[in-house]
Amino acid sequence: MICAGIDGGSRAIKIVLMDRATHKVVASGVSDQGVDHDGLARELLGRLLKTARLARSRIKRIVATGYTRNAVTFADTTVTEITCHAVGVRHAVPDAATVIEIGGQDSKLLRLNPDGGVRDFAMNDRCAAGTGRFLEVVAARLGVGLDGLEGLAHKAKTPAPISSMCVVFAETEIIGLLASGVRPADIVAGVQASIASRVASMIGRDVKPPVIFTGGVAMIPGMAEALAGALKAPVQVAPDPQMTGALGAALLACRQCT
Repeated sequence: MICAGIDGGSRAIKIVLMDRATHKVVASGVSDQGVDHDGLARELLGRLLKTARLARSRIKRIVATGYTRNAVTFADTTVTEITCHAVGVRHAVPDAATVIEIGGQDSKLLRLNPDGGVRDFAMNDRCAAGTGRFLEVVAARLGVGLDGLEGLAHKAKTPAPISSMCVVFAETEIIGLLASGVRPADIVAGVQASIASRVASMIGRDVKPPVIFTGGVAMIPGMAEALAGALKAPVQVAPDPQMTGALGAALLACRQCT
């Protein structure tokens, strides 16, 4: 019996197919988000089934989460991404106590109980300054893709101070820094430090380890180190951090199967 978790994020769709009996992931994949959320999710699911050589009838339950969860018409039910990320992270890191998730359009803090349940959470979904969108703007301004930030992040020597708390004004600030000869690598490091500072202010002083970093932004080199510096606490990147929401949704689908 196979269960599926679909995470319809703001920038990408993630799907995990899981064996209910063993909780082993039998297939997983990511595709870019678009206008037709339902159609794109169906297409990705079809590709994964084909790759895993599974018939659609083998899937007994589907749980959708994320921004576009309500648009996935073939899901059996929906669950909030807060719950799914908590479940997914705890599955990958059983002693996780604090979860930081930074995606394309928002950032979240989850404080977990000893049993893995969510004790409380905070979310920044009204400003792009603490999200992956900020990094997308910087990458575009520097003329590189998000993948290009990786090479720059390792070359930074002195992170440039980014004082603006709004992405629109920060972009203007970045233009000025480039004009004054500041190295692109130092600008990237400065932006990462700015994002980390914004997230740290949302968390406050109650940082209980282990702190697990997840979401698409966790895959960008330098971000975990920037967060650790802002929090003054070790930060561990979750295994396959972009997939934790879908992983949690698949696990919940397995629990709901009878």
